[in-house]
Amino acid sequence: MLGFIVNDMEQKEIEYLIKRELEEMLMDLQDKRIDHRVRRAIKERYRILFQLFRRVAEEKECIKYIPK
Repeated sequence: MLGFIVNDMEQKEIEYLIKRELEEMLMDLQDKRIDHRVRRAIKERYRILFQLFRRVAEEKECIKYIPK
């Protein structure tokens, strides 16, 4: 297991970056033109980023991005 120490400002920046990436992936998943293999890779990446997001964000923020 790895760990690192961040201050509040860094935590908010990490949270912001992950949220933007999650939102972009959600938009990509709604695009019907995307191939199913690419869609599967996006879903896997979404799952990994969401797990990371849960570690830095508050619960009420996480609820918005819970994978369906």
